[in-house]
Amino acid sequence: MTVRFLRAASDYLAHRKGLPVLVAAGMVLLNFFVRLLPSWPVIGWLARTDLLLHLGVMTGMLGVLLGDAL
Repeated sequence: MTVRFLRAASDYLAHRKGLPVLVAAGMVLLNFFVRLLPSWPVIGWLARTDLLLHLGVMTGMLGVLLGDAL
């Protein structure tokens, strides 16, 4: 099951090498807009922790590494 998923994911990303980097850029932009919103419970937590920013940067780095490897 896991091997099948990894094979399918690598085949999908091999044809779309820039997709993880674009998703990462979107997450970083979304983090910027979350910081501008009012401090509701979940939005405030996302703004304080910068979760989308950190996930976006890690996804971007992983996307660059995957793009070179595939």
